Amino acid sequence: MTPILLAASYALSGFFMKFSDDEFDEKNNKILAVILGIICGLFAAYATVTNIDAAYIFIGILIGNLLGLKVDGVHHIATLLTFLIIVAIIGIPGINGFILLACILGAWIDELGNDNPKVYSKGKFFEYFFDYRFSMKVVILLLAIFGYLQLISFVYFLLFEIFYEFARKLFEKYLI
Repeated sequence: MTPILLAASYALSGFFMKFSDDEFDEKNNKILAVILGIICGLFAAYATVTNIDAAYIFIGILIGNLLGLKVDGVHHIATLLTFLIIVAIIGIPGINGFILLACILGAWIDELGNDNPKVYSKGKFFEYFFDYRFSMKVVILLLAIFGYLQLISFVYFLLFEIFYEFARKLFEKYLI
């Protein structure tokens, strides 16, 4: 996969993930949320089946969300099924259990802290840290620094996050 296609896959999966979630949660538009979720699943699966680092990151996010009980709508199920079907058909390269576990833990910690009043009551730092899900960013950066992931994968993940936030701001400003 070319770096541009991989970067676009990360960015667009982040954008459509948040857009799908906001359509479901804020507008209760289940049909559009499902369509956007499927698009997200397509981009995330494409990255996963073509790049081992993306596989760790996106599978980590998937399992972390499942463990955090954040798969809570039909749009999430559509995204999950789209992702799993493509990954099952095409397959992924061999996975290192340590790297995958680190990504799962980072995503799970983020989901446990995100939108959690008990955590947010501990102070503004914790609210900001978990609102923007910094655990996963720290894990990916550390894995890259220690040579388990490519450093460019951290940059790609930041694109995912930037476009996720861009979708949030776009939705808040123009679509609500």
